[in-house]
Amino acid sequence: MSIISSTSTGHATASTTTTLSQRLTAAFCASILGACLVYFAGFSHIEAVHNAAHDTRHSSAFPCH
Repeated sequence: MSIISSTSTGHATASTTTTLSQRLTAAFCASILGACLVYFAGFSHIEAVHNAAHDTRHSSAFPCH
């Protein structure tokens, strides 16, 4: 007679707590990074950078004109 042991197939979850201040800081940093990337691509004098961003906006149906 064999004994079958069942194992948990669930993922181990790490309990992480973030404060409101940490979440706001992360959101602020992400917003600043995004704004810098948009500003760089939009006002770049390098045609390759501007055209790549322009084509990406069109491919994702984002209005840019």
